Formats: sequence, structure tokens, C-alpha cells
Amino acid sequence: MIDMSTYWIIVPILGLGTYLIRLSFILLMERIPLPGAAHRMLRFIPASVLPALVLPAVLFGKTGTTPLADPARTGAALIAMLVAWKTRNTLATIGAGMAALWTLQAVL
Repeated sequence: MIDMSTYWIIVPILGLGTYLIRLSFILLMERIPLPGAAHRMLRFIPASVLPALVLPAVLFGKTGTTPLADPARTGAALIAMLVAWKTRNTLATIGAGMAALWTLQAVL
């Protein structure tokens, strides 16, 4: 176990390090030209991060052990996928998924 005085020295240092790493990419992207293919690929990063964050919650639910344990989450994910496929709108997908999850949790 780490004592609190060491903890409060390490946390700001790690925070500053994380900030500097992120800042370096922002500053480098202004100075280094990227090919058009790289720019096209970078456009899809936000769209791929959202499912990567949501999928574990859908698959493992609150327990974190049994795949597809929560039928409300699974149903809401399927509805959100359908809305995403039909509308190709991120906000509509998130809104439909949230509404479906709340509705299914109330009903089930």
C-alpha cells in the first residue's frame, strides 16, 4: 500500500505527463503533414471508440461475468444498432439507445 504523501506527489506528476503526451500530438499534427488516407482513417476514430466503450457493458452487464446477462441492455443495444444503421446519426443512435434502455429496464 502506498502512503498518502507519496500518492499526492505521484498523481500530479502522472496527470502532467498525460497532459503533455496529449498536447504533443496536438502540436505535432499542426506541423507534420499527413497523407490524405491518414486523414480519412482518423475521421473514423470517434465512431469506433463509442462501440468499444459500450460493448463490454452490453455483453457483461452489471455483474461483469455472464455474457448477455442483462436482456434490457442487449435489447437496447440492438435497437441502437438498428437506428445507427438506418439514420447514420450518432446523436439519434445514442438517444434511441438510452430511451430503449430506460424503457426496457422499466418494463423488464
